Amino acid sequence: MNSHYLTTLNQRFCSSSIACRQNPQKPYKPQLVGLRSTISSIRERAAPCFSAAASGAKLVPFKICKSGLSRTRASSNDAQSIANSGGSNELREPSFAEFITSERVKVVAMLALALVLCNADRVVMSVAIVPLSLSRGWRQAFGGIVQSSFLWGYLISPIAGGTLVDRYGGKVVMAWGVALWSLATLLTPWAAETSLLTLLAMRMLLGIAEGVALPCMNNMIARWFPQTERSRAVGLAMAGFQLGSAIGLTLSPIIMSQGGMYGPFVIFGLSGFLWVLVWVSATSSTPDRSPQISMHELRYILNSSSVPSLSKNLPKTRQGIPPFRRLLSKLPTWSLIIANAMHSWGFFVILSWMPIYFKTLYHVDLRQAAWFSAVPWTMMALIGYVAGVLSDMMIQSGISVTLTRKIMQSIGFIGPGLALIGLTMARTPFTASAWLTLAVGLKAFSHSGFLVNLQEIAPQYSGVLHGMFSVLS
Repeated sequence: MNSHYLTTLNQRFCSSSIACRQNPQKPYKPQLVGLRSTISSIRERAAPCFSAAASGAKLVPFKICKSGLSRTRASSNDAQSIANSGGSNELREPSFAEFITSERVKVVAMLALALVLCNADRVVMSVAIVPLSLSRGWRQAFGGIVQSSFLWGYLISPIAGGTLVDRYGGKVVMAWGVALWSLATLLTPWAAETSLLTLLAMRMLLGIAEGVALPCMNNMIARWFPQTERSRAVGLAMAGFQLGSAIGLTLSPIIMSQGGMYGPFVIFGLSGFLWVLVWVSATSSTPDRSPQISMHELRYILNSSSVPSLSKNLPKTRQGIPPFRRLLSKLPTWSLIIANAMHSWGFFVILSWMPIYFKTLYHVDLRQAAWFSAVPWTMMALIGYVAGVLSDMMIQSGISVTLTRKIMQSIGFIGPGLALIGLTMARTPFTASAWLTLAVGLKAFSHSGFLVNLQEIAPQYSGVLHGMFSVLS
């Protein structure tokens, strides 16, 4: 039993060793997490695998080795060997427990936290603009100019940011983006006390920095997740985006009551710098660069995905300027641009004006307006993940990717349109919040429509594509 298992194990590790292939009779000593181990020590750690090996399996399933080889980490040579081998038909779909504890989910969780900060930093001004306008004597229209100055900056950066993401990887660009928008948030109180032009400039800087967030998210998911998992990955990441709105809207009045009008800017700004420290030390741009990823997960990602997940493939996007003319000459590109324009217009209008809508039309106080505004975004986060799981299940059941995306996008457009018509009949803030919750919640189906689809039509340019969509829409 043991000799059969050791022979299987030795053959497995010999596949990536020239010296071992030249002398296959000599046992190979693999390196586990930087620690040289002999075959005998592996046998002791991999005792649970013996029964599986005795059955004659060609490759022992990793889920059986709970305390042994399941902890084997993949090196860059392992990744290259897997990519060159052409895959394995014996790969199985990971269980929910394996998926939720995988390295790729850790990456998307960090992306979700970044998007929490992204939207929280953005919506703080939606709450602070009310007391700020009162203290400065600004008219409501002038407060709108302060809020819209964010979009002036947001218009500039997505294409440049997307190009940088595809060139240098999502890890580096996202770190710089979060650091810059956290700095802009932290300096907003100083800018507001200095001059109006300084405040507008700081809001523009916030928009410029946050313009790289979604291109980075798309780039990282395209490289870390196979097609059958991308919808739920986008759902998880975008859940952070929507929860950021809810967190910013609900916490800001509380922090303001304790720390003054500028308290939320300081808290959220400092949180961003803390996130950058964790992100830089705990993530990698591609799976094969991760020191923590297991061999099984790396094999699953590389053999289940058609995207350039190896770091050696990244230079392909460095050979020149992205082919904008070729991308813009394709009908699918323009269909996604139109879809993104329709989605983003409604999203930003509702996001920016919802607290003022409740305060002005229903005469509620600032804290009540924030709570009424937070409920729809919380629901959008939940429905977005459910839509992602449903979309992945449809694809796995045999429904074509194209039809799945069309169904998701149709729900994401028709549903909110009908709900917003119902909003016109609302007579109380509770009814209005219910209609807005329905509209914003159904809007989340778009994340499994056009937002995932742009990773599929040109995955190596997913970052710059998202930037183009943001600017042109």
